[in-house]
Amino acid sequence: MIALIDYRAGNLTSVRKALAFIGAKLWTPAAPEELADASGVIVPGVGHFGATAALDEVWHAAVRGTIAAQRPLLGICLGMQWLFEGSEEAPTLPGLGVLPGRCVRLGEQGDSPLFRVKIPHVGWNSLDRREPSRLLDGGTSGMQAYFTHSYVVPESTATVALTTHGVPFPSVVERGLVFGVQFHPEKSADIGLLVLRNFVAMCG
Repeated sequence: MIALIDYRAGNLTSVRKALAFIGAKLWTPAAPEELADASGVIVPGVGHFGATAALDEVWHAAVRGTIAAQRPLLGICLGMQWLFEGSEEAPTLPGLGVLPGRCVRLGEQGDSPLFRVKIPHVGWNSLDRREPSRLLDGGTSGMQAYFTHSYVVPESTATVALTTHGVPFPSVVERGLVFGVQFHPEKSADIGLLVLRNFVAMCG
């Protein structure tokens, strides 16, 4: 059974409905020690990185324990950003740190001059797949997904797909059984259901 973590960063109703639609069995753990029973973990969320403060070191350790036990982990939007070391949105707050680097405001990444882009980035945009992807298996490069965010994760060897809003940014990351998507699969119609099905299949 998949653990859907609720740290009060947005309404989980849409995520639950999408997972129920594809037949996934899930529950929301009340305490970090319950993750020991999870076949996989999903960390969703929207809004400010400061909301992840609710996931304290005990939660950090429990989530890392599921990774060590070879159980898949998926971060969605803010949940994806939390997988990294931290974010300039809340500079003193650490992320989980299982992926390298810190999140920055969209348009301020890289060495190129700042681009004037509309922030937040809201709406449908394409996924430019750059590497083989277990999450996107069965889809095509250029498929459309739904975004709403102001911050982005850094590019790394975990990046498997990019999206461009003024400047390109990582929209899908994968390293081992750690996965992240900057878009909202629960609001992304067929491609979103494809991503969730692929993740659930990896959970066994």
